[in-house]
Amino acid sequence: MKRQFVLICMLGSLLVLSGCASSLTGETYSRDDARRPQVVRTGVVETVRPVQIEGSKTIIGPAAGAAIGGVAGSGVGGGRGAAIATVIGAVAGGMAGAAAEEGITRAQGVEITVREDDGSMRAYVQEASPEVTFRPGDRVRIQTLNGQTRVVK
Repeated sequence: MKRQFVLICMLGSLLVLSGCASSLTGETYSRDDARRPQVVRTGVVETVRPVQIEGSKTIIGPAAGAAIGGVAGSGVGGGRGAAIATVIGAVAGGMAGAAAEEGITRAQGVEITVREDDGSMRAYVQEASPEVTFRPGDRVRIQTLNGQTRVVK
């Protein structure tokens, strides 16, 4: 019974963590961004290179992992041994939860260097999108809203 509970908690935590991942592609807008004016500049792509965007590091992963690890550890031994196993399980679970959250929310990105029409050259990093690929020579728009910028075709 206890193992089933731990398994259900682990699966629930993974679902929660996967729900925390937000898209950083140029095609995804938040609800707050809809219907707001954006500053738009144009330019030509100079270079494109793949990059890794690190995952999020919130309290959710470690907390969920610690809870699951503590429950799992409490089932080991009895008396003082169970208390020690609970603490060890919680610490190990917290570390595993933090690593899982970072890994689940990690994303493949792309660094796009653009020579803008005013002559300036800037690099932009955003999540890679299978629907839209950038190549040197592509004409693009650079859109800025609330301090966040995206490159779109």
